[in-house]
This record gives sequence, C-alpha cells and structure tokens, in this order.
Amino acid sequence: MTRGMSRDRFERALLRGLKPLVIAFLLAITAFPFLYMVMLSVRDIQELILDPGSLWPRSFTLDTYANVLGEQGFLTFMRNSAIVAVATVAATLLISIPGAYAVARLRFFGRRQVHFLFLAVYLFPAIVLAIPLFVLFTMMGLRGSLVGLILVYIAQTVPVTVYMLRNYFETVPQSVEEAAAIDGCTRLSTIWRVVLPLSKPALMATGLYAFMIAWNEFLFALLFLVERRESWTVSLGLSQLAGSIEIPTTVLMAGSVVLTLPIVIVFFAGERLLTEGLTAGAEKG
Repeated sequence: MTRGMSRDRFERALLRGLKPLVIAFLLAITAFPFLYMVMLSVRDIQELILDPGSLWPRSFTLDTYANVLGEQGFLTFMRNSAIVAVATVAATLLISIPGAYAVARLRFFGRRQVHFLFLAVYLFPAIVLAIPLFVLFTMMGLRGSLVGLILVYIAQTVPVTVYMLRNYFETVPQSVEEAAAIDGCTRLSTIWRVVLPLSKPALMATGLYAFMIAWNEFLFALLFLVERRESWTVSLGLSQLAGSIEIPTTVLMAGSVVLTLPIVIVFFAGERLLTEGLTAGAEKG
C-alpha cells in the first residue's frame, strides 16, 4: 500500500511538473509561426534584406498593410470572402438543423444508415467533382458568381454538419421536448424554443467549421472566379501575391495575416462554446 501510494504521488508530481512544460512547448510550436509572420509583416523590406535573421524589427511600419488592403485590393477580397462565408454558414445551418433533427428523432426506414450516406460525398476527392461542376455552372451562367461558389460550399459542409448536429441532438433529453409538446408547442416551435437554445455549443462548432471552409477554400474559388478579379476571395488574392516575384516578402506576410486573423478572432470569441460543441455527443447517458 505504501509502495502504491508512493508511486501514485510520484506520478502525480511528475504530471504536475510536465504539464506546464508540455503546454509551453505546444504553445511555442503553434504560436511562433504566426508571431514570426506578424513580425515580418510590420518590417521594412530594406531592413529585412540587411538583417534577415532578426526576429524583432528595429522599426515598425504599416505600409505593408496599406499596400495589401489598398493597392492589392484585399478590402474587396475580404468583403467577398465575408459574404461567401456568412451566407454559407447561414444556409448550412438552415438546412442542417431540420435534417439532423429528423435523423435524430424521427423514425423512418433506413434511419440508422442515412447519416452515414451523408458522409459518402467525402469519398470523392474535390478535383473529381471540379470538372462536372465547372461544366454545369458554365451552362447555368453561375461561373464567376459568388452565388455559385456559395452553392458549392453548402454542398461541402451540409453532410458533415448534419452528422455533427445529429450526435448532439441525441443528447438532448426527450423529456424536455415532451414537456414542450404538452405545453402546446409544435415540432418546429420545439426545435426553435427548446432544442436550439440547448444546442448553442454544437451550433457554434458547426458554424465555425462551415466558416473556415468557406473562408479558406481555394480550389473551387480558383476554378469559378479566376476570370473576374472583382469577385475574388482572400485565398485567391493571397495566391496572386505568392505567385508574383515583384511582391516583397513583407507584403506577402501582411496578406497572410489578413487571411488568418478573422479565423483567429472568431475562434477565440467562441472558444468556450466551440470546445463544448466538439466534445458533444462523445458520451451518452
């Protein structure tokens, strides 16, 4: 017993000592690249050429951001990306919520298998779907339109969001919904007044997932929007900077910060709900 208690104390002490070291190590390898990118984006290009190994700049400049947002057109690209991302999130949740609730609560033939069929779309690489979609959107006149890009992103995000929300809806006690029905709530009002308020963490997680897909996606944006620069998203604009030999590294880093910062802000703003949503459905009972 004494030996067991001593071993237990030793393991606990070891874990207490390793915990801050592991956290510091993970923080360093994840935060350092972003910090280095930010530091490069506020450096003067001449200073970078003279002292490329220095991390901390001698003087700070925001001319790179003025260049990116103004001359390079990133304000327009950010507006386009924001429109696409917000519309994708809204439409995805609007479709996924009733779909996931139906799979979780309603009884119908093939109910246990249908949510796996939603994920079958991910069996096909995106490049396989690119050519048929390109031909179809050209025939429909949607090529070069943000609407067409939004439709593609909705088709990409709805299957996995239905799967995620279905797992969470199954953790909501049916007794709560039955009580709402006794009080006179219809099925739709029960979803709106009871299920959705209890599902904020899952909605945050799925909404952020859809937002990240729509904000960062490059292949379909390149395929459908490359001919109309005024409709480009941020990922396309950054690709243009990276492919130009005339663009200084500092300006490229400023564009990378502009692309990354909205995701970081949204993540930390909803970090608590996001964490709860990602672990929702892991246990039942």
